[in-house]
Amino acid sequence: MSEHTSHTQTVPSPSVSTVPPPSPPAEPVNLLDHWKAGCREVRTFRGHTHGIWTVAYSPDGQTLASGGVDRLVRIWDIETGRLLRSLRGHTQDIRVALFTPDGQALATGSDDRTIRLWNPQTGEPKKLLFTRYDHNVVSLSISPDGLMMARGAYNKDIKIWEVTTGTELMTLLGKDQYDNHWSVCVAFSPDGVHLASGNDIGKIKLWEVLPSGEEKLTIAGHWKDDEEDTTETRGYYIIDEGSFQKPMDYWIGALTFTPDGKYLISGSRDTTIKFFEMPTLNEVRMLKGHAAWVRALTISPDGRVLVSASDDNTIKMWDLATGRPVRTLKGHTGPIRSIAFSPDGRRLASGSWDRTVKLWEGGTETEG
Repeated sequence: MSEHTSHTQTVPSPSVSTVPPPSPPAEPVNLLDHWKAGCREVRTFRGHTHGIWTVAYSPDGQTLASGGVDRLVRIWDIETGRLLRSLRGHTQDIRVALFTPDGQALATGSDDRTIRLWNPQTGEPKKLLFTRYDHNVVSLSISPDGLMMARGAYNKDIKIWEVTTGTELMTLLGKDQYDNHWSVCVAFSPDGVHLASGNDIGKIKLWEVLPSGEEKLTIAGHWKDDEEDTTETRGYYIIDEGSFQKPMDYWIGALTFTPDGKYLISGSRDTTIKFFEMPTLNEVRMLKGHAAWVRALTISPDGRVLVSASDDNTIKMWDLATGRPVRTLKGHTGPIRSIAFSPDGRRLASGSWDRTVKLWEGGTETEG
């Protein structure tokens, strides 16, 4: 076959080809079918001495990063379960860890009010980001192009930095100057144009990031007005009481966009998961199944599977198109605060208050 030969080769007889035909491209796996077929716990990573707040999968699928109450960022080898390195620097709980899309940096946010950027291959610190009057950093989101990073904190404003230089680009502040509720959760849209934020009383805002940094919309989200609630201090920290004025039953635990950008999905302390249509943020669906605070949400790379994690010690998988439950994973003995898909969507990592990180694999029991 002439297309398989070059001018310097001996041409074989026409009936025989010395070059095997190219193998057909691998069919993309339907991840909904993959996780429906089966699921098993394949590895437990042990080493943290206290609860784990966050877990992140590296873009190359080779390592995991985790962080929590013990103030160490731990990098694990996925295949062996071996601890590769521990990154020291934060002085309070590490609440969130995220790899940049190119895998060249790992960003971590902490109750010590700082964001640190690390080289995940060497463990060397790269940058320290903070502002003088900042508060506990509890949420980070990196734009899809890897250029910008937004942070949510125990503060009403949202700050956005340029990742490569560490330059503070903008501060997002809502239109209502009297709204002092904390922006505790942030998520960039897949096109990087919008940023969603959720606050401590369950309300959700949509922002235009560039060029304006403007608040486009605020919705009640999970918040429900209480007829008996006449105070404007709900959600504030009251020094005299040493506790919150109100238990903030609707606190947003997680926000994520569907890969196609059509929906924003939120999880709340009210135990529900809600779908909002973009860009109007009209509520189109509510999922119920968890018995406690929904702390984390993630969506499979092909956009077919929604996964939620909760303080009820379970992970739930949902058919994103229909909202139907697919399966419940019960392996942790404590609240689950973070989940992350592998880049190919065939595995899932979870970090729990039981001090372990678990790795789950979908597919039939005979695979691999």
